[in-house]
Amino acid sequence: MINLNFFPSRRLAFYTVKLFLTRSLAVLLALVLVLMTLDLLGESGKILAVPGNGEPELWRYVSLRVPMLISRFLPFAVLLGTLITFTTLNQNSEVIAMKAAGLSAHQILAPLMVTSLLVAAAAFAFNERVVTKATRTVTAWDENDYRPLPPESGVRGNVWVMAGEDLVRARLVAGNGAGTRLERVEVYEREANVISRVIRAERGRPEAGAWLLQNVEVYTPEMNLSRRLPELRTLEGVEPGRLTLAKVDPESTDFLTLQGTLDELRAAGRPTAEVEAGLWHKVSSPLSILLMPLLAAVAAFGLARSGKTLLRAVTGMALGFGFFVADNFSLAMGNVGAYPPLLAAWAPFLLFLLIGETVLIRSEE
Repeated sequence: MINLNFFPSRRLAFYTVKLFLTRSLAVLLALVLVLMTLDLLGESGKILAVPGNGEPELWRYVSLRVPMLISRFLPFAVLLGTLITFTTLNQNSEVIAMKAAGLSAHQILAPLMVTSLLVAAAAFAFNERVVTKATRTVTAWDENDYRPLPPESGVRGNVWVMAGEDLVRARLVAGNGAGTRLERVEVYEREANVISRVIRAERGRPEAGAWLLQNVEVYTPEMNLSRRLPELRTLEGVEPGRLTLAKVDPESTDFLTLQGTLDELRAAGRPTAEVEAGLWHKVSSPLSILLMPLLAAVAAFGLARSGKTLLRAVTGMALGFGFFVADNFSLAMGNVGAYPPLLAAWAPFLLFLLIGETVLIRSEE
């Protein structure tokens, strides 16, 4: 008689889940520690080069980067942790014992799949509450050369827009609407595709349909002459929304805010493929954790004495890393509009779900 209960043994379920979680957590901690050390070695010189920066700024950088590393490498850690768990169970003939007790491959996997779904939900919440804010802050801080950031929320770094033939660059854009503030502004005025004047200002704010720049330096290439002005009113007709919508990063924006930004971009007639693909990927990316036990399950089944345990583990790792390659490629195609956004975000997940299930059935069931 077939046992249709996915959890026929609570003790075995808790045992496999414990192995799965502890090994995945150990791999994640090791990855984050090594990668954070290498990252800090590369960035510490830039941070300390800014006058006034010291050890507190280094710890602040670490506190911002660690959540980003956790979010990015959690699926990798789950994949490797699952492979270690299954390989150990196979080597110790514990999988054979479970099979002899009447458990199918799907029943052995079921506790890990449920646990992965809970981990994916926790990862989504962690991304929304912590990672987006950390990404936004560290990106703006990096693009501001690790100088102090303004206290406003929604800071964007290194924003470029076109105003007619002129090019406008703001190293920092903070706030929204009439409260938008620019820092380290550069305006390249052009005539017949030739730069006629370069305006640099420490800060700027909107004023009556234009922008009031402060602490201004105006350079005229034709005369090779620079002059300084306390204020300059320029950029007539450039609305604040053009600057705040010029650079939308899905990784640094939470789901609900990104939905609102997507509606604003559509209303303004701006391209939305990258933002829409990023919106759906914010859901499919954490859910990819659910795939890892299924893709790594090939390492669990088969006789250990057959000498193919290593080959099975390598196959599981290849399937997992194949998914990550396909996911990044699909998202890149969605960003440039080659794939529909919904397909770009979900196609790799659905494809490897079918591949994992097929491999599992053909190898064991």
